[in-house]
Amino acid sequence: MTGAARAETVRIATYNTELSRDGPGLLLRDIAGGKDPQVLAVLDVLLSVRADIVYLQGIDYDLEGRALAALAEALTEQGLSYPHRFAAPPNAGRMTMEDLDGDGKTGGPGDAQGYGRFFGQGAPAILSRYPVGQDDVQDFTDLLWRDLPGAMMPGTPDDPFPSAEAHAIQRLSTHGHWVVPIMHPDVGTIHLMTYHASPPVFDGPEDRNGRRNHDETLFWLHYLDGHFGRPPAEKFTLIGDANLDPVLGDGRGIAMQRLLADPRLQDPQPDLATVNWPQTGPMRVDYVLPSSDWTVRDAGMTAPAPAASRHRLVWVDLAR
Repeated sequence: MTGAARAETVRIATYNTELSRDGPGLLLRDIAGGKDPQVLAVLDVLLSVRADIVYLQGIDYDLEGRALAALAEALTEQGLSYPHRFAAPPNAGRMTMEDLDGDGKTGGPGDAQGYGRFFGQGAPAILSRYPVGQDDVQDFTDLLWRDLPGAMMPGTPDDPFPSAEAHAIQRLSTHGHWVVPIMHPDVGTIHLMTYHASPPVFDGPEDRNGRRNHDETLFWLHYLDGHFGRPPAEKFTLIGDANLDPVLGDGRGIAMQRLLADPRLQDPQPDLATVNWPQTGPMRVDYVLPSSDWTVRDAGMTAPAPAASRHRLVWVDLAR
């Protein structure tokens, strides 16, 4: 692609880095140290694509954004500058006083609003070459699951799983549903509709995680239908790790099938596996789905880089 053509397009990417560590501050330590093999491999993946905007998962959240800033600085040192960043407090590790996972105990990682051994574990973040409209972000992180139209909550109305008290406080988002405006100088305002859904496994016959994953994905159809305020009229992109293949795996793939069939979205890379888990084999769980008014110039994904992540970085080049 020539320089002139690239100036008229924007490259948007999603990448589950799987950089999350087992305790707070450890990711910052490993990035700042400059020698961690996985961190270096993730940097190589990001440098190979040089996206204008990249939505990351697996970046442990800290209040001052130090881990994300350290990652951006490491990229800057290698010639890829992201002067603009966004991260918001997630649900991962946000502890509650209830038994949310139904194991009969409280205070465990499954009793947080989103699974996490500490607050912010494995959270999402955005790196951007262009300014982020921080004041205009729509953040649905605190939306209660039961407030989603047609919520598929586990149990029955007479016997909610694990309890009525859990249903009363359980949020929908495992990490967060964000709509983030990015101010591109040529294209105009780009709205990123971002999420990282719960894996639809690691539960019992009540299928709590599978039901939640289904609803986290269907949230976007309700959002586009105007159930949660006015959605962007143009130039939006739905992006992230849905943890859901439309056909394969234990998830309720019908939710992704409905999303992919929606005429307001287009799918530049149908039927391509983005992850290879030993227990399932290749699956498609990572998505960049532009709104139908975009022109897709190109699309692709990186080669497998197991030293970095089991996921492949997915990217799309878009023009007005």
